[in-house]
Amino acid sequence: MRITAKEDYAVRACLELARADGGPLTREAIAQAQGIPTAFLQNILVELRRAEIVEAHRGRDGGFRLARPPAEISVADETLREVWIALRAGIRGVLEHVTLKHLATGRLPASVQKLVEQEGSWE
Repeated sequence: MRITAKEDYAVRACLELARADGGPLTREAIAQAQGIPTAFLQNILVELRRAEIVEAHRGRDGGFRLARPPAEISVADETLREVWIALRAGIRGVLEHVTLKHLATGRLPASVQKLVEQEGSWE
């Protein structure tokens, strides 16, 4: 399986928004924090908005924020559905249980952590 730069950037942008704890972030702030080219990020944010993962707010205090709490957005919700559909059922099962909140706090769900700790999982 290969994750494209676009998919990687989409997850990283959402992770940055999850860390903002509901506060809006500008496209430039997200791009700078995650090292994502601003023009490329704009297209990604448009797709994330269409997928109802992020919301855009205009005005002086505007920016982007997650459309739902981080605990309600799984990594499998991200854009480019065709890639995720192509993943094996086992991989998808893990992704559906790991939320942006888990990633932001560095604490995986117990079921996923158990898989990480299984003998041979790092080989």
